[in-house]
Amino acid sequence: MAKTLLRSGSLDDFQSVGGGGQAVFASALQIRETLRLRKQQTLAECLAIPQVNDEGDRVDWYSPVEGEVQAWKSADEEVRERALHQLETLADSALSLARKCQQSEKTAQQLFGALLEKALQFPGENHVFLVGDKPVITFWGFVNLNESAREELFGCLHFAPVPEPLIDDEDDFIDDEPLTVTLSHADEPLLAAPLTLAAEPEPEAEPAAELPAEPKTVEAPAPVAIQKKSRRIPLWSLPVAAVIVAAVAGPLLWPRQTTSAEPVVANVAPQPVVTQPSAPSLPALKPTLPLLQASVTVPEKEEKQEEKPVIIAAIPKDALVMESDQLRAGTTKFLNGSWRVLVDVKDPVSGKALSLRYQILNNKGTARLVHGANVVCKADIFSGLHQNGELLVKSRGTARCNDGSRYPMPEISCKAGTSGIAECTGRYDASTVVPLTFRKVGA
Repeated sequence: MAKTLLRSGSLDDFQSVGGGGQAVFASALQIRETLRLRKQQTLAECLAIPQVNDEGDRVDWYSPVEGEVQAWKSADEEVRERALHQLETLADSALSLARKCQQSEKTAQQLFGALLEKALQFPGENHVFLVGDKPVITFWGFVNLNESAREELFGCLHFAPVPEPLIDDEDDFIDDEPLTVTLSHADEPLLAAPLTLAAEPEPEAEPAAELPAEPKTVEAPAPVAIQKKSRRIPLWSLPVAAVIVAAVAGPLLWPRQTTSAEPVVANVAPQPVVTQPSAPSLPALKPTLPLLQASVTVPEKEEKQEEKPVIIAAIPKDALVMESDQLRAGTTKFLNGSWRVLVDVKDPVSGKALSLRYQILNNKGTARLVHGANVVCKADIFSGLHQNGELLVKSRGTARCNDGSRYPMPEISCKAGTSGIAECTGRYDASTVVPLTFRKVGA
C-alpha cells in the first residue's frame, strides 16, 4: 500500500545531529526497525519514513500510518493539545530507553541509545503533521543550519500565551456633569471684603531698630454689578479669573506712601571689641636637614635552578607534522598526500571501525568513507590555516554513498603539539567531538 508523502526537501538546507560520532539520519531505517522489534510501535509511527532520491541530495518523507493529513498550524487547538501530550509521553519513553541502552556493555546498544537520544530533534513546527489526529515528525534527526539541538524537544510546538486586556479602574472615570460657574459670582468674594495690610515685623535680633506701624485700612471700591449671561466654563478657569481680578484690584488697594517722610535712624549701641589671645610662636626652621650615613646593600645571589634535561620524543614516520616554517609562511604543503584518518567510532551495523581516507593537494581533495556492509561514500574537501595557527579540514556538505544515502563528515581542526605533531579532533555537531589521528599512506 502506497504511503502518503508529507514533505520533501534538500539535505543541504538542514544540519544533521547524532551521537557516538554518527548521524541519526545515516541509521534512520535501522532506528525505526529496532523500535519495532522492541515493541515500540507507537514511537516508530511518529517518525516519518525517509526516501533519498537518486542524486542523493534530496529526501522525501512518507507517513507510516493512514489517515487524513493536516499541517500542525492548521489544526484546532484542542487537537494540537492532545497531539502534543502524546509526543511528550513518547519522548519520555524514548529517553528512558536511550539511557538504558547506553548503560549496556555492548557497543551496538550504546550507539543505538546515543542515536535515539537525538532522534526526536526536528527543525520546527512546519515539519510536524497530524495524520488521523496522530503526530508524525518529518526531518527527524535534523536541526536548522547554524543551530544546536534544543534542550526542550517540543518547545516550538507550545502555544503562545494570549495577553489579557487591560481594564482601567472604575475610579478613573467621572460620570458627574461639569460644573457651571458664572464670572460675576466668581468676582464677588474678592471685591466685597475690605483688605487689611499690616506692617511686616522686623527681625528679633535687633529690637532697637523696630518701627511700630499702625495698620491702615483701605476701603475697597464698591463692586460693580456686571450682568452677563451665564455660561459653562471648565473648572480650571476659576483660579485664572481670580488671579486676573487680584492683579487689577491690587494697585487700587495698596496704600499710597508719602515722599515727605524722613528716614528714622535707630540708636545702636556700639559693639564691644573682642581681642583674641596671641597665638604661640612657631619654632624656627633650621636651614639644614639631619643626614644619615649612607650604606650599600649587596643583593644576595640567587641560587641557580638545576636545569632539567629536555627529552625529545621520537616522531613517528607516518605522522602528520605541522612544519613551523610553513605555518609562518601560511602554507600547508605538509598536508599534501594520501592520509588514513583513524577515528574512534564504530559502525552500528558491522561493529567495525570506520574506514576514512583523505587525498589532498594544495588545500583541495576528496574523502572516501566505507561503513556498514561495504557502503562507500565520497565527499569533496578543502583545507586552510586559521589566524590562530590551527589547521582546518572541512567537507562541502555530507558525503554521498553508493546506496543513495548521505553520511556526515567531521569538521577537523589540528594544532601543532610536541615536536610539531598534529593533535586533531573531529566535530560532528556542537555536542559530539572525537579525537582522530592522521597517518600517511605509503610513508
